[in-house]
Amino acid sequence: MAESNSLGPSPDRQPALTDTYFKHTRQIVTAHGDCVVEYAVFMRRPVTYAGRLAVAWLQSMCAHRKAEVTIEEPYAEGAWVGSGEVLCFLRGPLSALADLETIFLQRLGASCVAAYNAYNMCVELPGVAFLAMDARHCAGSDMADLMAYGASVGSRKATAKTCAIGFVGSSTDATAPFFGKEAGAGTMPHALIGYAGSTLRAAELFHETIPDAPLTVLVDYFGQEITDALAVANRFSDLAADGRLAVRVDTHGGRFVEGLDTAESYAVLDRHVPYATRGYRTEAELKHLMGTGVSVAAIWYLRETLDANGFEKVRIVASSGFGPDKCRIFSFARAPVDVIGTGSYLPEKWSETYATADIISYDGVPRVKAGREFLLRK
Repeated sequence: MAESNSLGPSPDRQPALTDTYFKHTRQIVTAHGDCVVEYAVFMRRPVTYAGRLAVAWLQSMCAHRKAEVTIEEPYAEGAWVGSGEVLCFLRGPLSALADLETIFLQRLGASCVAAYNAYNMCVELPGVAFLAMDARHCAGSDMADLMAYGASVGSRKATAKTCAIGFVGSSTDATAPFFGKEAGAGTMPHALIGYAGSTLRAAELFHETIPDAPLTVLVDYFGQEITDALAVANRFSDLAADGRLAVRVDTHGGRFVEGLDTAESYAVLDRHVPYATRGYRTEAELKHLMGTGVSVAAIWYLRETLDANGFEKVRIVASSGFGPDKCRIFSFARAPVDVIGTGSYLPEKWSETYATADIISYDGVPRVKAGREFLLRK
């Protein structure tokens, strides 16, 4: 797998990003006598282990300090880890490790949760390709690296276990190497369509300027998903016939896709997957099935319209809120989507990403704070 350049904070930058009490600890230990400690690192929820970026940063910092530190990882990258189980053990001088805890935990927990979510999404829709599009929703490039890396770990696990297609790329050049690609993927934002004045003209401008790139046209800008999808397919009928044209639906949740309302959405599902509406469904499931925005009904409606007009090879790309739960419903109702662009493997609650480290021994003597005895080596 190709590498990203996500190295984490440099030795010069690290002190400013570290909790002050850890820096005080390092100062005191250095002045009054060092000791060898062992940390146990865990999380309070199940995760998929994705520790490589965190471990690589810790190793580089310890090498810079010329400190001998042992990192024991009980689980392979991509393994399921239960709540409270130890993700890794760190053993070395307290003077070398004390003030590295803050950043190490930041870099560990988030990736593991992203990997867990991405795995579940890929398993739910094994025949669908995913594109990582989380960059705009991340608080800086470092977070974007951690999230994309986690998604790549979850994706590879899903591919290995279920032959899922998984994530095939990302939207930025910086994180593309995590998915084995040299460059980011994507064609146009809503801004280009606004600039062009019409969906069709935006597609023409893109194809004229970047003729060798795959053509995926965003069709929801004017609220005319069906009309604009057909206009683009007719204009680029050669690409459509060769399977080199895709339309992307990113309709927000404030309205239905063109031609649909609640009654018509029911009718669409009844034509294609009548079982989908027969049993008990939660409010959230009904929203994904036939509600506003990019619903199952919307995808089925777009697919049947394209097919009825002879555009069976035009692919459908969907985005907007595709987390694990939405992917589960799309799988249940066999939504005919080819690619999903998503950043929704990002944790809904950031508190779920909190990793915790506790020292469990000092110079070989077991000792841990009350309530954390479960971390002691058996």
